[in-house]
Amino acid sequence: CPNWQRSKRDRGRATPAAMPTTVKDAIKKFETTNECVAAEAEKVLLYGTEPPIEKMDNSLATLKKCVQLSLSTNNIEKIGSLAGLECLKILSLGKNQIKKLENLDGVAATLEELWISYNLIERLTNIDKLPNLRVLYMSNNKIENFKELDKLAPLANLAELLLVGNPLYTSAEKPEELGCEYRIEVLKRVPQLVKLDGIPVDVDEREAAKKALEEASAE
Repeated sequence: CPNWQRSKRDRGRATPAAMPTTVKDAIKKFETTNECVAAEAEKVLLYGTEPPIEKMDNSLATLKKCVQLSLSTNNIEKIGSLAGLECLKILSLGKNQIKKLENLDGVAATLEELWISYNLIERLTNIDKLPNLRVLYMSNNKIENFKELDKLAPLANLAELLLVGNPLYTSAEKPEELGCEYRIEVLKRVPQLVKLDGIPVDVDEREAAKKALEEASAE
């Protein structure tokens, strides 16, 4: 049939969805692009893969020397096993579809920074399994209850926290201002912070948080 008839007929057909990229294939592509052996690389960047990665699988266990791993800007719904990543210090999982923190045991001894902004996380359950965590970037998630931040209190090394874009931030009045009610409430629960939402914690608001905590305890 003529080309115009064929194209008109094909317009109604659904285009087959592309198969997701596997971690194994993403690693191969990384090696080709960077002319390196991923198993020997300290920084492995698998972000923005096309088609997106949807599942973290045991191929990650081959990255024995990886210190920084990025899987951001994909379509991952669940944090898979991180066993075998013996040197991992920085894990980037931003801009995915992750709903909860899980399977962190494999990097509990080494992980210092977790970048997990722009996901669907409502609770901080299991964050206490990362005792060496210094930096937690989790802006634009679904945290709405300040009580969830109590789970960060045991993390003695936690110095920097990013919560911008979560409901507890967006519903607060002028949350970017030093000494505001929102910042005091966070610091009351996580007093070890040095920087909150990109703004250094000052002496006055640290004292105000300490006082607020003492008053709450006295009630």
